[in-house]
Amino acid sequence: MTAPITVGFDLDLTLVDSRPGIAATYRALTERTGVYIDAEAASRRLGPPLDVELALWFPPDEVEIAGEMYRQLYPRTAVETSPALPGVAPALAAVRARLGRVIVITGKYEPNARLHLTHLGLAADAVVGWAWADGKVEAMLEHGVGVYVGDHPADMAAARGAGATAVGVLTGDYPAEQLVESGAHVVLPDLTGFPAWLDGHLGDQRMSVGLAGRDR
Repeated sequence: MTAPITVGFDLDLTLVDSRPGIAATYRALTERTGVYIDAEAASRRLGPPLDVELALWFPPDEVEIAGEMYRQLYPRTAVETSPALPGVAPALAAVRARLGRVIVITGKYEPNARLHLTHLGLAADAVVGWAWADGKVEAMLEHGVGVYVGDHPADMAAARGAGATAVGVLTGDYPAEQLVESGAHVVLPDLTGFPAWLDGHLGDQRMSVGLAGRDR
């Protein structure tokens, strides 16, 4: 029998369609600071840390202050306007039905990530925020993640770097070809197909273990 699996999930555009809320937060930040931000464009560049986007609009010495203001605005402007994406609850339930653990690993500020999960009634065994690129690799290794699900090419590369199975979803802005080129082992349209895929994945693992036992 294989050990229970740990599955990591990205948050933005994997579990949650946070684009409407993020755009609203950028508009609120413009109102607060007087600095124009193209909110629609910014909300379609999700993935890298917030400071990367803010650096396109603010002078270097103002990025940190703008980031703190954004994080303070976010709970009021973004959480209730960001719905769960299709298949999210059944996907998490599928992991738990197999006695697995759910870890959310995201580039978002961790307290705000937790607000999304609470608002949507989604439970995670751990949440790691402000994780991007090598930070995601470290988080996956720390928590023993065997499968990581994300919408961004960098998610696929991080999963590969951590030795995890990389599952891409097309609920973000990247096509299947780009996710595969970045390391995805499999690409799903959204999370509705994840329970069936997980069944097959764990079945393959059990079969491999059984064959290895007979070889000995």
